[in-house]
Amino acid sequence: MPHTVALLAAASDDQGPGNTIRIVLLASLIGSALLAWFLLRGYRNDDNKD
Repeated sequence: MPHTVALLAAASDDQGPGNTIRIVLLASLIGSALLAWFLLRGYRNDDNKD
């Protein structure tokens, strides 16, 4: 049985969690950028307020 699993793993096109990790990293980078923008926009100086 272990030989069958090894042969199926070697024959499959999608080996490992590569695509999943890429998607998670991309989503986390975009989320971090949006969070930083959202938090930092409150710290800008609005000189036009009266």
